[in-house]
Amino acid sequence: MHLKHLDWPFFEPRHRELAASLDAWCAAYLGPAHGEDVDAECRSLVRALGEGGWLQHAVAAGEGQAIDTRAICLLRETLARYNGLADFAFAMQGLGSGAISLQGTPAQRARYLPRVARGEALAAFALSEPEAGSDVAAMQCSAVVDGDDYILNGEKTWISNGGIADFYVLFARTGEAPGARGISAFIVDAGLPGFEIAERIEVIAPHPLARLKFSNCRVPRSQMIGAPGEGFKVAMRTLDVFRTSVAAAALGFARRALEEGLRQSRERAMFGATLADLPLTQAKLADMACGVDSSALLVYRAAWQRDQGQTITREAAMAKLMATENAQRVIDAAVQLHGGRGVRRGEVVESLYREIRALRIYEGASEVQQLIIGRDLLKNG
Repeated sequence: MHLKHLDWPFFEPRHRELAASLDAWCAAYLGPAHGEDVDAECRSLVRALGEGGWLQHAVAAGEGQAIDTRAICLLRETLARYNGLADFAFAMQGLGSGAISLQGTPAQRARYLPRVARGEALAAFALSEPEAGSDVAAMQCSAVVDGDDYILNGEKTWISNGGIADFYVLFARTGEAPGARGISAFIVDAGLPGFEIAERIEVIAPHPLARLKFSNCRVPRSQMIGAPGEGFKVAMRTLDVFRTSVAAAALGFARRALEEGLRQSRERAMFGATLADLPLTQAKLADMACGVDSSALLVYRAAWQRDQGQTITREAAMAKLMATENAQRVIDAAVQLHGGRGVRRGEVVESLYREIRALRIYEGASEVQQLIIGRDLLKNG
């Protein structure tokens, strides 16, 4: 059932082959649960994804090579359907190195991207701060020129792969202009003097997260991505590529929840029949299926449009908003269909319930997506 949408006209034969190949790989290598040592599990998944050749789709290692948005979305959807941490591991390799793929110098690309694609170096994207999440222009972390270096001071928080990444694409205020126009992007290697992991952050779905602190941390000028003051543009270009893939991950979670709900409905004895025989169950399943398909159409419309070179500000926001909100509803319905089992630790639907919640917040909360859509409608009709 979950591969039927590959027949839609958004996809080319290579996309269908890619999704089917990854589906087979996931069935052979991934289960829905992961070990207690999340850091070790994440490193192991990155290595496995690299060895399997999947991470090459998350980076644009070759000069002039473009990132295929539909491929990234299909990969994230499939990984999320099997294992949330595997999706996280894949996504962070792409997001964490995305600015280098899009705007890195030849030397930067050669140094970092092949290792990311092979799963030998873990990447991270360091944008958010304690007082600057959705409002990037409020960023306080600073980078001041000192000879051939920049000196970093400040903090970053909610940084995925924080504490285990080998390098961080970090955004800091360099002061060329007020607000968003005075931010620059840097590649900061882990372990530099003055760079510390100030706090590891635990969340409801175990993922590596941390707060970073910089105290007179020296970074060579050669580690800047793009020109001084272009960091905000670099960040937005990176998020533009990967925001649609967040929606695809939510879609993968929702598909798995629908599958689990269907299985439970058919197997659960209820009032002399099965749960599936009850009209209320059938109505709930219908709503779940509509949520999945409407999300999928928005996700792959946006991905297809971006691969055609179109601007997808509104379309990506719509996909991210509706796919994450729909997935929350679909997963909640699946938990309800499971009754007491649905909230038991270790059940697939319980894991999905914890996994989905963060997707409605990160890379632009649902309310931010509504603002983006509304402003675009008012501006462009």
